[in-house]
Amino acid sequence: MAFGRKRSGSVLCPGCGQLVGVRDDRCLSCDRRNPGLFGFAGMLRFDGPAVQSALIGANAVLFLVALLLSGSRIGMGGFLGFLSPDTEVLYWLGASGAVPIFMAQKWYTVLSAGWLHGGLLHILLNMYWLWNLFPAVSREFGPARTLVIYQAAAIGGFGLSSLLGAFPIAIPGLGGAGFTVGASASVCGLLGALLYVGRRTSSAFARMIWRYVIFLAVFGLLIPGIDNAAHLGGFGGGYFVASRFGVFGAERGRHGLWALGLLAGSVLAVLVSATR
Repeated sequence: MAFGRKRSGSVLCPGCGQLVGVRDDRCLSCDRRNPGLFGFAGMLRFDGPAVQSALIGANAVLFLVALLLSGSRIGMGGFLGFLSPDTEVLYWLGASGAVPIFMAQKWYTVLSAGWLHGGLLHILLNMYWLWNLFPAVSREFGPARTLVIYQAAAIGGFGLSSLLGAFPIAIPGLGGAGFTVGASASVCGLLGALLYVGRRTSSAFARMIWRYVIFLAVFGLLIPGIDNAAHLGGFGGGYFVASRFGVFGAERGRHGLWALGLLAGSVLAVLVSATR
């Protein structure tokens, strides 16, 4: 992402990706008005490694904030609960689930919960998978669209988990959650996007991704406290958004706008949750 306003020269049109002048009134290729976005069009071009580092950094910072706010109420027990923030603090910062969404009407927590974690091992596992999967998805879709997939998967994952937490169905392992946090829904969305790529390009690659999916599904069924509904919703959300983008389509500036909009929504969701 290029910071600052460009006052001369050329940029890529957000609509069609063709070169246009910063001061052009319309794009000659797609007729988009003000394709230079007043010189700020360069901000819509994302750098993959920088985005990946920023995602991991943001998750780490919010985890430390949650621990600091928890004080003496930090949990120290359980497989995933070692060094865990207080539940009330997580709720205040934007945890999702049936209780926040259906009882407190905090529907926007589908955007904030993915940046919070319930313990040290919880965040370490999620960041490990994020570190490994984000570059692979970014190579196929570009960093901006990968960021859209990542955030859309969180919405799908926490939406499904909250829905099944409020209206349970008789399927073992898919009970939903009253409270839920973590980046695993988004990580599963990245897996869903890779599965879509594999199904369109390479059966061998698709089989490899299926092995990862099966491993996570078995892990979720065997380990107590795993939100399998969020994983399923995130996986489906990632697959669906990736299918809308397509494998061979080029990344456009509008995808950067969508990514920035979702990021801004996530920040706003945390701030609104913390002030309610």
